[in-house]
Amino acid sequence: MPSDMTPAYIAIDWGTTNRRVYVLADDGAMLDTVRDDRGVLAMQPEDYPGEIAAIRMRFGPLPIIAAGMVGSTRGWREAAYVPAPADLPTLARAATRIAEHDVTIVPGVSLLTDTRADVMRGEEVQVLGAIAAGLAPADALFAQPGTHNKWVRTEGGRITDFATTMTGELFALVKGHGILAGMLDGPVADGPAFRDGLSRGSGACDLTAALFGVRASVLLGRIAAEDAAAYASGLLIGSDIGAVPDMAGHPVHLLSSGLLADLYTIGIEARGGTVVALDSHAGFLAGLHAIREHLS
Repeated sequence: MPSDMTPAYIAIDWGTTNRRVYVLADDGAMLDTVRDDRGVLAMQPEDYPGEIAAIRMRFGPLPIIAAGMVGSTRGWREAAYVPAPADLPTLARAATRIAEHDVTIVPGVSLLTDTRADVMRGEEVQVLGAIAAGLAPADALFAQPGTHNKWVRTEGGRITDFATTMTGELFALVKGHGILAGMLDGPVADGPAFRDGLSRGSGACDLTAALFGVRASVLLGRIAAEDAAAYASGLLIGSDIGAVPDMAGHPVHLLSSGLLADLYTIGIEARGGTVVALDSHAGFLAGLHAIREHLS
């Protein structure tokens, strides 16, 4: 059956630096979307009512459901984390309602064990949405490359374990500051330098030494200056992937696209994993639509 094209609600993926607004029909079909740089770092708490009004001025007086950093302590209203294991009904029950603006904010997920603490906001909607949409099985391993990469394990359609790695942020920091600044301005792409970095980084317990080795290798002619960025990227991605246990022979569901997805695919396959590429936007929309249905 074709979707009813009447707008029913607005979904917002409200991140740290960017924001994506979707207009959805009652069955979850996307009717319109826009992306901008009005992430939470560009906002003060008092700015949000005006932003919500501007969104409705453009798309109509529709109810809004939002996920991501908008519900953090740096966002509009804090939507407290729900502890893992967590599924879509759990997120719906714990959602924060701002009745005066007809806005619902989805909580994030937390993990606390004897040895580890971790949190996520927004990624959980993509993961659980991918399962709800039939894009991934209920028991799966997910990777979500980005500034802060997420490795997420699900069992029975619930997030049971996850780990956040600062891979992208570390690359940006060493590129822009410190001893490697000015040495990592070359292109990052697949090739011998990237794959050498992957091999060196995989399973490395001396990552800081390996990073300094980028400088030494350029100075001593082991690595060409134009290859240093690709090598350093491979080093960090290899270390990230190499820390994930039991990957060989198993599928890894990759919620990403573009160059970063390509580089992680190479690294995962080098570890013996099989990449299943997923549309992160489709996962997010399916997740928020399911949450909306559980709110009803």
